Amino acid sequence: MTRINSTPSTPGSGPAEASNGSEPTTHIVPGGHGHAFEVKRGTAFRIVDLHGQQIVDLMAWVLPYPSSLEHLSMSYTRYVLNGEAPPAVGDCLVTNKQEPIFQITADVCHTHDMTFMACNPAFYAGMGLKGHRSCAENIAEAMKPWGMKSYLEATAVDPFNVFQNSPDMSLKNLGCSRPGDVIEFDVLKDAVVAVSSCPYDV
Repeated sequence: MTRINSTPSTPGSGPAEASNGSEPTTHIVPGGHGHAFEVKRGTAFRIVDLHGQQIVDLMAWVLPYPSSLEHLSMSYTRYVLNGEAPPAVGDCLVTNKQEPIFQITADVCHTHDMTFMACNPAFYAGMGLKGHRSCAENIAEAMKPWGMKSYLEATAVDPFNVFQNSPDMSLKNLGCSRPGDVIEFDVLKDAVVAVSSCPYDV
């Protein structure tokens, strides 16, 4: 289970997180499910692992979605960071235009993945688990109000896998975050953010 906190933003062309004055918005994302919300440049959001060992797949698209065609990109981010992974506090995650979209401002866990795809229906079907919930489907479901029609649209974007320990699983668990671990981001571009509390349990 994951908690998302975001500072208030002005609703754009699509659904946005509700805000009340200057109070931050909180949304609880149950394990195995997803959530999407809009953020505006100059605001911030954080991801909190409530119970520990919860990996969170994070994707984002620059508004207006889908016409901008610009999205958070792990390959471009790895390039900008000269292959250093995971990014550190002060580093920026960038888009496929090689422009900063989020800056990490706090990070308790310091363990995140930038190489693996989102789990998807074929991933689980290959293990004999047809119908198992997946991050790609969770994100497509959350993004439906913005016009996403298929989980294949989500699989076109590699996620920032928050709190995921890979490929160093010989050193500690795949999910190694502790209850209350948090990562915070400043928002540098207007965007719609989608997250999935990863349902991987194999």
